[in-house]
Amino acid sequence: MAFGPSECERCRRDFPALGREINGRRLAFLDGPAGTQVPNQVIDAVAGYYRTCNANTHGAFITSRESDRLIHETREAVAAFLGAPSWREVSFGANMTTLNFSLSQALAREMRPGDEIAITELDHEANRGPWLALRERGITVREVALRRDGTLDYEDMRRKITDRTKLVAVGYASNALGTVNDVPLARELSREVGAWLLVDAVHYAPHFSLDVTALDADFLLCSAYKFYGPHVGILYTRAGLLAELRTDKLRTQDDDAPFRVETGTLNHAAIAGVKAAIDYIASWGEGETLRGRLMSAMEGIAAHEHEVAGLYWENVSRFPGVMAWGQDFSSPRRAPTVSITVAGVRPSEAARALGEKGILVWDGDFYAARAIEVLGLAERGGVLRTGISMYNTREEIECLLEGVAALAER
Repeated sequence: MAFGPSECERCRRDFPALGREINGRRLAFLDGPAGTQVPNQVIDAVAGYYRTCNANTHGAFITSRESDRLIHETREAVAAFLGAPSWREVSFGANMTTLNFSLSQALAREMRPGDEIAITELDHEANRGPWLALRERGITVREVALRRDGTLDYEDMRRKITDRTKLVAVGYASNALGTVNDVPLARELSREVGAWLLVDAVHYAPHFSLDVTALDADFLLCSAYKFYGPHVGILYTRAGLLAELRTDKLRTQDDDAPFRVETGTLNHAAIAGVKAAIDYIASWGEGETLRGRLMSAMEGIAAHEHEVAGLYWENVSRFPGVMAWGQDFSSPRRAPTVSITVAGVRPSEAARALGEKGILVWDGDFYAARAIEVLGLAERGGVLRTGISMYNTREEIECLLEGVAALAER
């Protein structure tokens, strides 16, 4: 299904935040990589749960049974979103980082001193910190190098994954540079040495269809607040694998998958919003099944986002004194995230000036701290990052370009 300017304009009516103004200017929400806005359908689902069904699970009464059903239906919807065979492979948590720390403790119990983990210099700290912390247990962590063009050095990946590697942890897309990594290669290399593959899909999931079955990942994590939902972390675990892991859990917690990694009571209202977000994305697609509609919708949304982000990249790259980092948009396999630096202007100063004009963009390293360090940008304050979501328009990009041009002319 095509998702062009008319569909974008229709979808904008569903997002109440997009109507906000500052200094007489409509806000341009170009901050999506840090979390998207949510549509009315998600807001209504969260509020509806609190209005009618705020109860804990596994009770004998109606509202508790409704909570059980809601969580189960959301697991099924997430399974469709991920391309997972079963809802039993979908776990929820407070956020991706918390889930990954829990997972790291469980996987560490299956390792011995001298075992190795491969991570990358491009990744968000949420997919680095939990593994780097295991060095205190005698586990060696090897980092795949980041190249100047914003891509991973895949020859270095081949060298870093060895017979001692037990886990390869790699991001699917960079939240700082928009790079889409060669995860199938990481899968191939990890399989050759019998290692697990863990994929951080937080920045990939809002922009491209996921298929964990085809990817053959052992673990995949993402966050619903990046794709128009509330703050809920999502963990996919390959069938049968979670049951083998010694997770941190109370004896009262269900010992089966997917529950054994879920500590404490979940955020039921937010989980209601997750299902609503997935249903909302699917409403822009065509097909007989939820999975089919999601695939169709994501294809159209991705094309729209790529076009709008490409417009920004193509024009801002021409400004004197402006450096656009990462790859260009000649390939569709590139997340719609553009980071720049402006000569003589710190990113924080640029973000503040644009914010006063109602243009919301981020500055800094966005927890991709190692990538920013490797590129030599940390002392300069990082980069100025723009992210395109389904509701962003060409007109917003034209306003952004005017703002960046004014900064570049200082």
